[in-house]
This record gives sequence, C-alpha cells and structure tokens, in this order.
Amino acid sequence: MEVGYQSLVTSRQREGLHDDNYPPSDHNLMVHVVPEHNKTRWNHVEDLDSFFTRIYYYHQKHGFVCIVLQDFFELLQFIFVVIFGTFLLQCVDYPVLFKDKLPKSPTYNSTTGKISLDDALKPAGECIANIEFHMWVVLLVALLFWLTRLAFVVYNIVYNWEIRAFYRTALGIQDNELDNLTWYDVQKKLRDVQRDQQMCIHKPDLTELDIYHRILRFKNYMVAMVNKSLLPINFEIPTVGEVVFLTHGMKFNLEMLLFWGPWAPFENSWHLREDYKKVAKRKELAQALSKRILWVGLANLILSPVIFLWQILYSFFNYAEVVKREPGTLGMRKWSLYGRLYLRHFNELEHEINARLVRAYRPAAKYMGIFTTPLLTIIAQNVMFMTGAVFAALSVLTVYDEDVLTVEHMLLLLTVLGVITAGCRTFIPDEHLVWCPERLLTAVVAHIHYFPDQWKGKAHTSRTRDQFALLFQYKAVYLLEELISPFVTPLILIFNLRKKALDIVDFYRNFTVEVVGVGDVCSFAQMDVRKHGNPSWQASVYDMDGSDMPTKNSYIQAENGKTELSLVHFTHTNPEWQPPTDSGAYITNLKERAVRDANLPTLEEENPLFASLNSISSLGDEYSNVVASYLLNPNAMNVEQSMFAGQQQSQQVESQTFRNATSSFPNQQRNSLMQGSFRGVLSRHEGPLQHTPRGIAAALNQSGMSHLPSYNNTFSFANSFAQYPNPTMGIAHHRVTNNEFSTVEANAVDMSIDALYMHELHHLERIRRRSSRSTMNPEVFSHTSTNPPVSTNLPSRALFQSQPQLHSGPAGQQSERSSGNNTEKTPLLFKPS
Repeated sequence: MEVGYQSLVTSRQREGLHDDNYPPSDHNLMVHVVPEHNKTRWNHVEDLDSFFTRIYYYHQKHGFVCIVLQDFFELLQFIFVVIFGTFLLQCVDYPVLFKDKLPKSPTYNSTTGKISLDDALKPAGECIANIEFHMWVVLLVALLFWLTRLAFVVYNIVYNWEIRAFYRTALGIQDNELDNLTWYDVQKKLRDVQRDQQMCIHKPDLTELDIYHRILRFKNYMVAMVNKSLLPINFEIPTVGEVVFLTHGMKFNLEMLLFWGPWAPFENSWHLREDYKKVAKRKELAQALSKRILWVGLANLILSPVIFLWQILYSFFNYAEVVKREPGTLGMRKWSLYGRLYLRHFNELEHEINARLVRAYRPAAKYMGIFTTPLLTIIAQNVMFMTGAVFAALSVLTVYDEDVLTVEHMLLLLTVLGVITAGCRTFIPDEHLVWCPERLLTAVVAHIHYFPDQWKGKAHTSRTRDQFALLFQYKAVYLLEELISPFVTPLILIFNLRKKALDIVDFYRNFTVEVVGVGDVCSFAQMDVRKHGNPSWQASVYDMDGSDMPTKNSYIQAENGKTELSLVHFTHTNPEWQPPTDSGAYITNLKERAVRDANLPTLEEENPLFASLNSISSLGDEYSNVVASYLLNPNAMNVEQSMFAGQQQSQQVESQTFRNATSSFPNQQRNSLMQGSFRGVLSRHEGPLQHTPRGIAAALNQSGMSHLPSYNNTFSFANSFAQYPNPTMGIAHHRVTNNEFSTVEANAVDMSIDALYMHELHHLERIRRRSSRSTMNPEVFSHTSTNPPVSTNLPSRALFQSQPQLHSGPAGQQSERSSGNNTEKTPLLFKPS
C-alpha cells in the first residue's frame, strides 16, 4: 500500500493568519496520509456473492491464521492418509510381523527370537518395486486431486488476505476481536461500508435480506428443492420402509450439477442462464441436463473404487481410535444431511441452524431413547451377560499374570468383547426413567420448528419414530452410508436424477426472480407469504373474510409452513429488517391473534396460546423463567412504540429502551439479560447481542396483559413457571422476581414461543377444515379419515397443469404470464389437496 507523509498545516496558516495568542506549533510535524484510492478500494465489487460469503466464513472461522492453518492441515492430512495407507498395503511384511515365517533381515537375532520393527518392514526399493499398476493409478489420481486442492488453497490464501485487509481497513475489526462480535454486528458494519463505498453500484443501501441472498443463494434453492420433494433422495424399499439417501458425495454432485459446475444452469454465481427463463426451450434444456447428469454419473462410477478406498482409509483412521476409547460412539446420533436441509429455514446462515440443532439435540436423543424393542432388549441383555462374563474372566487373569496378554489375539479378543458389551448396552433402556413422548417431541419441535402434520398426537408411535430417525440418524448409519456412497451415488444420478431433469428446468423457470442489486434468487427465499404461503398456516391469522388470504395453489406454496416460519425467524435474527407490506401484515396479524387469544374469558385446551405457552415447560426451567419474566414484569420490555411498531423501530431506540428497561436491575442481572449463557464465542450467537423481544411474548407484554385479573388472564398459570416444571399444576400466584431472570438466550425463547404458537394455529385450522368437510360430506370424510396422511417426504408423481410463470423480467419487475398465454404444460410437484 502506497503511503505518504505531509506537514501538518492549520487552517489559520492556510489563510496566512498569525496570532501571538496561539501557542507556537511545530511546523515540521508530519502526519500519515492515506491515498484517496484506498478509500474506494472496495468500490464496485464484481462478485459480491463470493465476497460476502468469504466475509461471513472469515468471521465464523476466527480469522486469517485459523483459516490458513486449517487448510494446511487438511492438505497434510490427505498426504498422510495416502502415504500411510500405501505404506500399510505395500511396505509391511505381514507374515514376518505375525511370526508366520522367520525374517531374512541380518539384524534378526535367532537366539532371542524377538522380531524388531525393522525386521517386519520391507526395504524401500523392494517396497516401491512391488507396487502394482492399479495402485500406481490410485496414487496418480490422488496426486492430481492433491495438486488441485493445493491450487485452491493458494487461491484462498490470497483471497482471504484481501478479506483480512477489508476487515481491518473498511470494517475496523482486528482478527483478535472477531470472537467478541456477533455476525449481526459485522453485518451492520458491512451495510455502513456499502453506504460509504458502494460495493454494490445498483442500489445505495443493502438490506439484511440482500446480504443473506448473496451468501445463501444456492443454499436457498437446495432448501426449496427438498421442501418440494424435487430431488430423488427419498426411497421406499420393501421390508425396510422409507429411507433417505443423501451423503456428502451425493450432495457434492448435486451442487456441482445444479449450481457451480462448468455446465450448470447458472451462468455465474448471481445470474441464471437466459435460456432457463424461456418456456420454449424447456425440453431442449432438460435433454442437455439429462446428458450432463449421465456423464457425471458415469465418471463417478469409474472413480468409485478409488473413492471407496479413500472412504475406508479415512473412516478407519478417523473412527478406529474413538471407537476403541468409547465403544458406544457409533450408537450415538447426529443430525443427518437431509435433516439439516429439511429443517433449515429460508435465509438461515450456518451458525444459526447449528445453534438450533445443538439446542434440540438433547431432547431429540431422549425422545429416540424411549423407543425400545422388547425382542432386542432381551437378546442384548443375554449377549451382554455372556460377553461381560468372558471379559471379566480375562481381565482377572490379566491382573493375576500379565503374560496372558502375550497370548495370540488376546488384545483383539478383549477389544471385541468390550465393543460388543458397549453396543448391547445401547439397546437396554433405563428401567428407572419414564419419559413422555409428546412432551419430549414438543421440546424438539420448539427448536427445530418443523414436523409433519401426522406427527401431532402420534409421538408414541413407531411410525413417527422411524420418520424422525431419517432426520436424526445413528452415527453408525451415517458411516455406513458414506462408505457405500461411491457405488450408490452414480446409480441414483443415472437412474433417478435424470428423470427429474424436466422438473428441475421448470423449477428454475417458475421459482426464480430477479432482485435489483442481488440478481437471480429463489422466489421462495423472498418469504412472500401471499405468493408462497400455505393457506392452512394463515387462515387462523387473517380475518374471517379471507380477503388477505393467499390463493390456494399447491404447486407454488411451500410445504410444512416453510415460508411463514422462515419469515418469523428472519425477523427475530434481523430486527432492523423492514419486511414487505404483505409479510409485515402477516406478522402484525399473528401478534393480534395472540392478544385476542389471551383475552379469552376462560382457559381452554383449544386455546392455541395456552397450549403453546404450556408447552414451554417441556424445555426446562430456564425457558419457563424467561417467559414468566416477560409476561409478569411490565417493566421488562417497556418499549416506547406501540405493540406492532417493532418492525419500524431503529436500533438506537431499541438500545435505549433496553437500557431504560433494565436500569433498575443490578449489574449482574442486566449483564445476564444482555449476554445470556453464550456457549462458546459470540460469533455463534444468533441475532443482535442486546436482544429486544419482538415476538408474541413482546406483543402480550406491551398490550398490558400483566394487568388483567387473574381469573381472566391466560397467563396466570405462568406465575408458576419458575418453580414448577408443569405450569398448569403450580401455585397460581408465584411471582418471578428480578433475580430469577434466566440466562438462556432470549432470542431462542422468543422464537420457540412463536413456532409452537404457529403450529397450534395450524393444528386448529386442520381440525376446522376436517370438521367442515365432515359436515358437507360425512361419507367421504369417514372414508378418507381412516387412511394415514401421505408423507410429504416421498417424491410424488408429476402432474401436468398450466401454471403462471413466476420469473420476473429484466427490469426486476415480477411478471406473471397467465396460462392462457402459454400452451406449454409445466409439471406439478404435488397433487392438489
């Protein structure tokens, strides 16, 4: 960077004025001058998608040094696996190592009969000479892959050095400060830089949604495709049932084919190819896409042995020591890749969904743990008894005489017995614990926010358990899927994904809109509740006349309330964002409906607000304390605006309001409210650090619910939240004091209340519609109600029907062509309900 130094000249000296009253100044004082071009160094960034994405991951990965070290060790790890694997396969004389033959080494001492490490290793020349042709091919492929990876690492180092300069110069953030800032803080500074330097020249200001669109452009498409069951990852296997196959290899191939590959539908990272926007070329494009999928599938099939070998070596080196140390590791569970896509909101960053799934892990593990098979339990108990007895006997003998360990395969036998014993223990339930399935599943839903309608009231059934297992799978199942992925992925690409080529082309055309200053984005990611909202998720929110209701079209509406829940979640994590008119009206109506439910004269089980707040108790005392504090303390959220003006408040007003509201609290309590129990660094925190509740709880507090008489107040039962796990059974007049404020993240509590309330409204709407159909046609209803609901996870047969073209024109205006102007049929992804 070029710099210069100039003498400091005062304004009076420039004007030629001299005054004896002014003290003499040092005319030789030099100041550092930054050239003007550095101030506009980031003016008009061409690829803002990559730029914003790297800014985000630079923050999440803790800065330049950590990123470089991580890339370096990944390269080193790959070299280690290849070299060490080749060494084990080619350079070890296993007959000598296992004493099946005597070593030929001159260092071998026949008197003692001990074999040294050198005796069991082949000479370097012999080792290299014994490498066969197919092994040389494997090593060559590995070398080419490593060199390609090295080129990417070098490129990333150069690019991240530029990001480091941007953080220091433009944002004013040093690397050692990254962990003390939330992404919300970084994003706010990023928007300030846009106003000053115009990184995007198409609009003077970038909203939070614009930045999220840039970072999550392709991810939003993937979430939408999974939500509409477009991708062939769900299968029905005889005698096994419904299975989902989505591995890292499968995900990599899908993203390469659909987003960033050399012949992908996207011309660059922000613009869809124009041909994909023309309905006349849909069949031509589908045929071309089908051919590309075929070639990629064949390439995967050819490379499958090499990839399979890599998977075996990597899995062995990665899990062998862990399994030996903790044999029950493979019996633990983790969120599947499919689950992460199914449960992800539109416009949800990686750290935000990670925070939700981490909070949901414990109740999810408890829920899955209550399901046991009596037959497996009996078998496991008896097998564990026998293996445990043998293990105990061998252990006693080993303690008595350590020479027992020198017996051939003794250590292997002890290890296998330990693994079997630990594995059997996972199938034996704790007889002293009794869990409530509905309560546990409700606690899970409060964090994951999504679950199929057929799970309601069916948490105790094995069908619900099996479907939830698709989202929350065993680590052993995950490992098995990754091992067989090199052979299964090519088959899915060739025989299943190719059939979806036409549907994929239609999806891009129908669900792509052009946003000024952002480019082509998935229309679902706009979170437009009128266009993509589900009427069954909004009927209870809008007025009874239905004038504001979205039109019912199963093809363009998101499933499982994805649009509505994503909108509410985004407003929680980005409180300064100004939603569009329709979306803002939906949020306002949702709050108004909650206030109306709170004013009901009696407490009824059918009251969705009562049911949702009652469900908060399943999350634990910390959540109950926060809710009770919100509802019972009128000063906890004493905002200056009206209850529905939260979307228009500035950050300055929010910060001042928070300080005013907590000014009477002791410092320790105020810090607890501001910071919460941050598990890790602040870079993982969702939303702003100083959280001002703006969901249903805030609306109820601001409407003066705490001043209602206790017999009319829906929240009189909330008084007992802090003391009793079940608020309906507690003392009705226990009041939460200031020192009982919970340390749990307030934003998580806020969103959990809203999600549970929205699910309760949706459930009541489904009951109302079912009753309406029963009244209109009892015979039809009695016939259909006996059949279980069809899982929306399974791919349905495409139905062809004329649909409006949702893609906007070049000017950014959305254009909808009626079916009368278009004789071409576009496929429906779902049958109309």
